[in-house]
Amino acid sequence: GHKHICFLTKMVSFNIIRKSLLSVLLAVVLAGALPELVVGQNCGCAADMCCSQYGYCGTDKDYCGPGCQEGPCFAPPATNDVSVADIVTDAFFNGIIGQADASCAGKNFFTRAAFLEALNSYSQFGRVGSVDDSKREIAAFFGHVSHETGHFCYIEEINGPSKDYCEESNTQYPCAPNKGYYGRGPLQLSWNFNYGPAGGAIGFDGLNNPEIVATDPVISFKTALWYWMNKVHSIITSGQGFGETIRAINGQLECDGANPDTVNARVEYYTDYCNQLGVAPGDNLYC
Repeated sequence: GHKHICFLTKMVSFNIIRKSLLSVLLAVVLAGALPELVVGQNCGCAADMCCSQYGYCGTDKDYCGPGCQEGPCFAPPATNDVSVADIVTDAFFNGIIGQADASCAGKNFFTRAAFLEALNSYSQFGRVGSVDDSKREIAAFFGHVSHETGHFCYIEEINGPSKDYCEESNTQYPCAPNKGYYGRGPLQLSWNFNYGPAGGAIGFDGLNNPEIVATDPVISFKTALWYWMNKVHSIITSGQGFGETIRAINGQLECDGANPDTVNARVEYYTDYCNQLGVAPGDNLYC
């Protein structure tokens, strides 16, 4: 779990967690706040401390791992020589989006070319471990995306504008007036505290222009890959199993019996894509 969550403790009681990109953080609330949590003023951390993607100073993997901005950041693992484009073929991608109805907004928005362009910024995706590990990560990513978007049908969350995804106590990523931080993109990026750092990492104004995630397909895919690489990638590459990726994405609302139907749906997508890619899905499929 991540420990940069001093702002999120109130949120649990509000019971407003759904398919937000928050559930991976919740376990940390239960573990209690970290005493060494110090806000980095524009990453002005001490020389021996890392500045996390969220602008906090610390020394463990939550600060020095994925998204670390400066300081003694951990070196990423070596990549293998897998070509993700050779696995995510036209046939594979079209086999997913081809199941979306012709009237779907996402049908003419999400493209394999946009995915591959976004992928240029995330060289670790699908390239850590063995070839089978690569295939499992790719199957897992597209399994979750298929579930979140209905085979790339939806760009935005259904009825998203009617929902409030502003955590007002988060002063680091303050909500802009009349802006909605509801689900957009392949993994339905949600909440101001995700739009802010995603924009900072990718290069758009996530707080003042969240709409771009639904209008620029490359940025849209980049938000999904940003979230994946920071919250999910290490789970699947370390062999914890697909079930733990569900927990990272929406565990609070789905795992431990909360919604077995959605868990089963995600697992079905994942195992189908593993079969298409010729790889065993592995153990620990459910959560």
